Amino acid sequence: MTVEIGSKVQGKVTGVTNFGAFVELPDGSTGLVHISEVADSYVKDVNYHLKIGDQVEVKVVSMKDGKTSLSIKQAIERPERQTSSYSQRPSRPGRVENRSKDFRSKGNFKPKESFEDKMARFLKTSEENLSTLKKNTGAKQGGRGGRRG
Repeated sequence: MTVEIGSKVQGKVTGVTNFGAFVELPDGSTGLVHISEVADSYVKDVNYHLKIGDQVEVKVVSMKDGKTSLSIKQAIERPERQTSSYSQRPSRPGRVENRSKDFRSKGNFKPKESFEDKMARFLKTSEENLSTLKKNTGAKQGGRGGRRG
């Protein structure tokens, strides 16, 4: 039996390392299942998932320079997920469906502040903060060249 890219085959785990597991394929060759391809969830240690001698179904991902990359998680058949868009969602009671309506029209909003108002408020608070900082640090200055009494 020849092993081709994209084919799913049964293999036997022949070695487990900290970066993956080596699997012997039906044609006698060996491939590597990288730790990221062992399971759908996070794999901290391959030994928790695979042991030497385990029979596993793998998918051949690539074959380069005599090295075969395998995947266990890609070999698992999963039903395709249905993509849901907002328009396909069912309507919920009490929910406004017309999104183009401005939510501020009910009178529960604060008018937007103009740029000039924001800038004036920023300058005022900045000046207050600087003057407070100068008062607090002015008494602490001195250092090496200060007066000695």
